[in-house]
Amino acid sequence: MTKEELIERAKEARKLSYSPYSHFAVGAALLCKDGRVFVGSNVENSSYPLCMCAERNALYMAKMNGVQKEEMVALALTADTDEPCSPCGACRQVLSELFPKDAPIYMSNLKGDVQETTISELLPFAFSEDALK
Repeated sequence: MTKEELIERAKEARKLSYSPYSHFAVGAALLCKDGRVFVGSNVENSSYPLCMCAERNALYMAKMNGVQKEEMVALALTADTDEPCSPCGACRQVLSELFPKDAPIYMSNLKGDVQETTISELLPFAFSEDALK
């Protein structure tokens, strides 16, 4: 699957967003080595702390289907933003533990702008299990 196809899957997932409060719909698509793609969109709640981001929904769906970190190839996310959409801090922390450190993350917007990065670049000093020892 190409980067462009994965971003297209994220755009399709974005259409499933439930964002009646922020009106900020986000879609994500996670590609696995075996070709499976797990998608997610953000889901809001009137109790704001209970909201869930698109990236975490896609990642958790992959985990619930038995996908291990080393089987994950790439992640794409998109939103209707001026610049490519970047993961929030909570998503960065979760990705730092459950997603390969150097796998590509394609941040995009609906205009077609794309920026490629990794979770290592997005969160270089991530809190990790080492801090809990």
